[in-house]
Amino acid sequence: MTDTCAFLGPEGTFTHQAALQAAPQGTPLIPCPDVAAVYDAVNSGKSRWGVVAIESSVEGYVVPSLDALVAATNVIAVAETFVEISFDAFVPAGEVGEATEVVGHPVGLAQCSAYIVERGLVPVAASSNAAACRDIKNHQVALAPPVCSDLYPVHRVAHAVEDFHGARTRFFVITQRDQWTRPGTDLAGDTSMIAITPRATGPGVLARFALAFGQHGLNMSSLITRPLKSLSGKYTFIVTVDSPTSSAPMRAVLQDLMAHDDALKTLGVYFRQGQLDQGIDESKIAPGSVDQTSSSMDAARALLWEGNL
Repeated sequence: MTDTCAFLGPEGTFTHQAALQAAPQGTPLIPCPDVAAVYDAVNSGKSRWGVVAIESSVEGYVVPSLDALVAATNVIAVAETFVEISFDAFVPAGEVGEATEVVGHPVGLAQCSAYIVERGLVPVAASSNAAACRDIKNHQVALAPPVCSDLYPVHRVAHAVEDFHGARTRFFVITQRDQWTRPGTDLAGDTSMIAITPRATGPGVLARFALAFGQHGLNMSSLITRPLKSLSGKYTFIVTVDSPTSSAPMRAVLQDLMAHDDALKTLGVYFRQGQLDQGIDESKIAPGSVDQTSSSMDAARALLWEGNL
C-alpha cells in the first residue's frame, strides 16, 4: 500500500481542497478521473487514503459516493471535513463565441440552476467542476471553484452564482478497513455510519430501529434509504449515530438488530468536525407546511384529510 491520498481531480476541485485539509500532512495527493477510481485506489491498496464528497448542505447526500461506500468490500470512512461551496462562472481566455452550454459536475449544476435558467444555457455534465474549466470549449460557460482562475486558461465572468450562499459540502476520508483509525491518531471517533438491511420487512421496521437506538440513549442524527439494486420495495437503511460502534450502548443495539436477522455493515467511525446547525430557518421549510398554530382548514388542505376539505 502506497502512502498517498486519492481524490477526484484535476487540481482545483472542491475535493482537492478537502484533501489538502484532511489528508495527513505531507501525503502526496493523487488526482483520479472519477469517484469510482478513488474508491478503487483505496480498495486495492494503490492509495492508503482517499477523499470523497458525501453530503451537500443544498443537494443532500451525494448518492453515487454513498452507494460506492455501501458496495465497497474493503473501504471505511475514518474522518470528515467540510468545504464552503461557492461557484464562479468562467469562459475560455481570449476570443470566445456566444455561450450556449454550461458545463460542470452534476451536483454543481444543480446548485446553480437559477443562473443557468436565466441565461438559457444547456447543462452539460463534467466529471468534476475543475475538469469543466480545464476542458472548456468556446461556446461554453464553466461553473467551478474560484481557485480555478489561477489554474486554467479561463476568464471569470461572474462571481458566486450559486442559488444558496453559505452552502458547504461534507467529505469523508476513506481507507481500508484494517486501517480504520483516524489519520494521525489511534482514537476511533464519536460518530458512526451504519448500513442496516432488514431481511424481514413490513409495518414497524423503522420504528424498531428507532426504538432500539432510543432505548439505549443513542441519537440517530441522520437516516437515508437506498434501494437494494434491482429489487423493488427492498431497502438498505443508512443511519448516522452519535456514538462509536465500540461503545457499550452501540454494541447492545447492534447485537439486538442482528438478533432480529438484520444484516449490518459499519461504513464509518469518525470524529464529527462540524457542529449541526442550531434551530430551523423557517424560510427553508417546505412551502405549505402546517403545524400546531395552523387552522383546521389549512391542516386539512395540506395533509389531504379527506372529508375535511
